Amino acid sequence: MFNSISRVFQIPELRAKILFTFLLLVICRLCNFIPVPGINSEIAFNMMRSATGGTQNLFQLVDSYTGGAFSQMTVVALGVVPYISASIMMQLFVAVIPSLQREIKENQDAGRRKVNKLTRLLTVGLSLLQSFVFARYAMRMDLAAPGLVANELLDVQLFGVPWLFFLVVMATMTTGTMFLMWIGEQITDRGIGNGMSLIITLGILSQFPTALGLIIQQLNLDSQLPGQLNFAYLVVIAIVFVIVTLGTILIIQGHRRIPLQYARRVVGRREVQGGSSYIPLKINYAGVIPVIFASALLMFPATIGGLIGQDNILGVMASWLNPGSNSFLYLGLYVGLIILLTYFWTATQFHPEQIASEMKKNGAFIPGIRQGRPTQEYIEATMNRITLLGALFLATIAVLPNLIGRFLGLSPTISYFFGGTALLILVGVVLDTMKQIESHLLMKRYDGFMKKGRVRGR
Repeated sequence: MFNSISRVFQIPELRAKILFTFLLLVICRLCNFIPVPGINSEIAFNMMRSATGGTQNLFQLVDSYTGGAFSQMTVVALGVVPYISASIMMQLFVAVIPSLQREIKENQDAGRRKVNKLTRLLTVGLSLLQSFVFARYAMRMDLAAPGLVANELLDVQLFGVPWLFFLVVMATMTTGTMFLMWIGEQITDRGIGNGMSLIITLGILSQFPTALGLIIQQLNLDSQLPGQLNFAYLVVIAIVFVIVTLGTILIIQGHRRIPLQYARRVVGRREVQGGSSYIPLKINYAGVIPVIFASALLMFPATIGGLIGQDNILGVMASWLNPGSNSFLYLGLYVGLIILLTYFWTATQFHPEQIASEMKKNGAFIPGIRQGRPTQEYIEATMNRITLLGALFLATIAVLPNLIGRFLGLSPTISYFFGGTALLILVGVVLDTMKQIESHLLMKRYDGFMKKGRVRGR
């Protein structure tokens, strides 16, 4: 392992990319401690913790992605969540709008530039909207805990509306989101890649010391009285974490290989012999997107119910969907939404007709399957079967924190690291980053991290 790390820093270009990425990530982390002008971060943190009630809701989900910046109301409180939402929305728009599909097919570079421009504009719009809602919520919190917002900002009003406060919050948080988006693009272009994913991963990893502190606190090592946790629970937690991590790695890298055969064809004046290959169909084609969407859709009613209170019908109905309640209604809807969204996302992004058409043009065929329509139906049926396996695995990983918290009595902050979106993002980003570094090593004719990736014939 140490030899592999030393080989990484022996390449000046790769070393510069890694140091550049590390420097930008440090800047991202420092921005988490810069509060919005006129807001007391300490009061905001305490109020946000009391608002979440120690359970999982939309605030806790966004706060985990931003590394605690959301609960402290800093300049990067929104994180890259608006950009991710805008990217997902644009991908859905491209899938359902024929004009965008046609433009991308005719000129991929121009179509990609147009999609990126629309994504940035949509990011600005979502940031302004979310920061406005955030400012409204901060004003309500200030009524319960005076001193959260500076009176100098609230005193400047127009028609009874503190427009200066709204302007400061919306401008500051939108600028912070655009700054993080720019840093993510710089990491992708000039760093080791995956800029946005690395920023989210940094936020998730920043919550690990808090979870570790809670584990030590629940062990109650300073007293002779038994704590909420014991060492037997720690062993169980460690075993579950290792098993889930290995399963996540296998499901992310797993794919179904469909064998291909190439017929003999004439290229120029030469007759090229046929060969064999395969089509890799990913088991988890949708990635973590179904889990994110399902979490946001179910946590939104619970969060709204917590804001309006449970002394009305809407509040009672929203409490049924509270993730902290671990109700079977919530778990059933959560699993159903993940499976449904996995199939929906795969259907909009995976196009078996294009694969069958390219195979026919290149003279490739699946043994025992005719070219054209039969090939398309075979690929589509195969993808539907393996998508079910991937969807069930995603659902299992997603509900695992709730099950662990129920049986072991763990805090959501602790159980959050043993499944769900956080683990999928962490494992996926680490694997992709290793592939990026591996490709740089192999390009420079260095041995990679894995033995099977070594360059032969030297």
